[in-house]
Amino acid sequence: MVAKVEATSLQRIAQTPMNATGGFSIWVQKIAILACVLLLVSCQAKNQSENNQAQVKIARVVSGQSLEVLGMAEQPNLISPVRLIGIEAPDLRQRPWGDGAKQALEKLIGNTEKPVMLEFDIEAKDKIGRTLAYVWKDRKLLNEEVVKQGYALFVGRSPNHKYDRRLERAQQLARIMGQGIWNSENPMRTTPAEFRRLNR
Repeated sequence: MVAKVEATSLQRIAQTPMNATGGFSIWVQKIAILACVLLLVSCQAKNQSENNQAQVKIARVVSGQSLEVLGMAEQPNLISPVRLIGIEAPDLRQRPWGDGAKQALEKLIGNTEKPVMLEFDIEAKDKIGRTLAYVWKDRKLLNEEVVKQGYALFVGRSPNHKYDRRLERAQQLARIMGQGIWNSENPMRTTPAEFRRLNR
């Protein structure tokens, strides 16, 4: 009987390291798989952010919502039109607000020799072929700054909604402060879209 109990105990002791080792190896496998997944995800995020941005130089400011840039893709000397996402600036014929919006964007851009960063969203081009982008300079989102200063309206358009909340808050602030087109003494009474529709 004693011999039988000792044999059973020895079997348990002999099996314990194997069970512990087996459990340990399963954990090592799980950790290795998790590490591989995290590495893969981080590589994808890096590639997406690299493909999602382009550093360019400004050729000229066309209006309060559009630019011409140099350095898109592999053609550094080709001028490409860019439309700022999420904003609608007054038409240049919509005086004095159209000129004011263009001048505000020119002032925000400043030295055109210093490059700006274009950040892209889901839809890359508008219906007339302009590149759609968020424009960054000195860590400032220029789309947001133009709205915050009261020179453009926030207009969200699907599917590009990445910075909608920021742009909406900027418009609320401009409106409360009576900036630019929200100035109570000389407000803009016709939206840019309506003005363009009426003055085609």
